[in-house]
Amino acid sequence: MRTFRIAAALGPLALVGLVQAVPVQAADLRVISTIGVKSFVEELAPQFERTTGHKLSIKFGTANVLKREIEAGEPFDVAIMTAMVTDDLIKQGRLVAATRTDIARGGIGVGVRAGLSKPDISTVDALKKALLDAKSITYAKEGASGIYFAGLIQKWGLTDALKGKTLLGAGNVGEIAARGEADMAVQLITELISVKGLELVGPLPAEVQNWVVLTAGVSSNLKEPGAAIDFIKFLTAPAAVPVLKAKGLEPGSIRP
Repeated sequence: MRTFRIAAALGPLALVGLVQAVPVQAADLRVISTIGVKSFVEELAPQFERTTGHKLSIKFGTANVLKREIEAGEPFDVAIMTAMVTDDLIKQGRLVAATRTDIARGGIGVGVRAGLSKPDISTVDALKKALLDAKSITYAKEGASGIYFAGLIQKWGLTDALKGKTLLGAGNVGEIAARGEADMAVQLITELISVKGLELVGPLPAEVQNWVVLTAGVSSNLKEPGAAIDFIKFLTAPAAVPVLKAKGLEPGSIRP
């Protein structure tokens, strides 16, 4: 778990004034977030603290794993998950439906260790060939991108051919490829470009691209939700969009 402090330097966007009113009493917010928005949230968190006086304690992980922790009683104030997980937590009464907010959407891409030759993935056939030619591949077993990609492999009839050289990871699998333990990593582009020593090959071909929507909500156990709502507003304010795009994400929920 990482705690961000108000002493962090204000970023170049100077996001002062994104929250309409500073509350009289600062709050300590516990945020549980998918790694799909990790780099984005990490950059804006210190600015939010500086602007509002609130303190953030943020735990990152894979949405499906974090969902189980919430169901087991993990305390939190704000959850940022995939849209499907968020909607399920709303149905369970763990998140307030009225606070459901789409933070961003992210496409899936392929990454390789820096310095390696980049395979051709410009078409579906080229991507299939690259996967078959690779000595090893990795994707997240429980991540939204990994679940989708596993289904894609099955649809193509490549499950058996790739089984022996597939390393199923947890968290950011780009780190596995960056260490040289896999030739290719498949995950959300925003996660891949955040890994040092890894280079983005490109997005999946448009015909098979899948946009993962990342959505926030406020805990239904929160008696004073004002600060939590302010944080969500801060992440979705117009001034935050350049940061979002710089991290390989797009605002909103509709596929472009």
